[in-house]
Amino acid sequence: MDWGMKNRLSRVILKDGHCFFLPIDHGYFQGPTTCLEKPGDTIKPLLPYADALFVTRGVLRQCVDPGSDIPVILRVSGCTSMVGKDLAHEALTTSIEEIIRLNVAAVGVSVFVGSAYEHETLKNLADLVNQCENYGIPVMAVTAVGKEMEKRDARYLGLATRICAELGARVVKTYYCENFEKVVGGCPVPVVIAGGPRCETELEVMEFVYDGMQRGAIGVNLGRNVWQNAYPVAMMQALRAIIHENATPAQAQEIFNELKAKM
Repeated sequence: MDWGMKNRLSRVILKDGHCFFLPIDHGYFQGPTTCLEKPGDTIKPLLPYADALFVTRGVLRQCVDPGSDIPVILRVSGCTSMVGKDLAHEALTTSIEEIIRLNVAAVGVSVFVGSAYEHETLKNLADLVNQCENYGIPVMAVTAVGKEMEKRDARYLGLATRICAELGARVVKTYYCENFEKVVGGCPVPVVIAGGPRCETELEVMEFVYDGMQRGAIGVNLGRNVWQNAYPVAMMQALRAIIHENATPAQAQEIFNELKAKM
């Protein structure tokens, strides 16, 4: 691995080997998602507790202070929407020149294994890796499942994450599931847990993050379960304690409750 690649990865994955990515890219297919109507206002108080921001180029340009030192993972796939025929019909949206010009630490692209567009989205990943490796830019593959959430089991996710690694992804983002250690164990590159739909309670989020970390994940890419919470800053700090301080769910809940009481 060359110096540039190592340097960029070290910006998004901290010295303890763990990471907390804050995604606000949901608008690329959902539009003005609840609590992201004004992305800049939502993320401003959260950025001090994030290790990297996962964002599209449009929101990055308009809503993120260029003087900020937050590392950026740029979302570079899209061209579908919630009202369209198939969420899996994605294409690459951003050129390598734009990626370099925006000075990002990494890029992210979705793949839809098992969908009608499996070949196209895996080709997107391969093409992106081919371009980014020339410039030392890590690619994070996102094992998306579209609207078919029932696919989130260890067998499917293990297949998808391994294929992403085989095609050259440096990091793979995937969903937490039962027997998650099987997913991580079959993937030769670091695995980051996706947040998925919003959970009913804070403790539920804390438990799956903690368990996923114990089973081999290096961190999380968590959005809705943070910024759609009534106390997002408290939630961010509580989860950060799990990720970087090995706090238990009970300890994280206590941190959340203490911070909530002060707000």
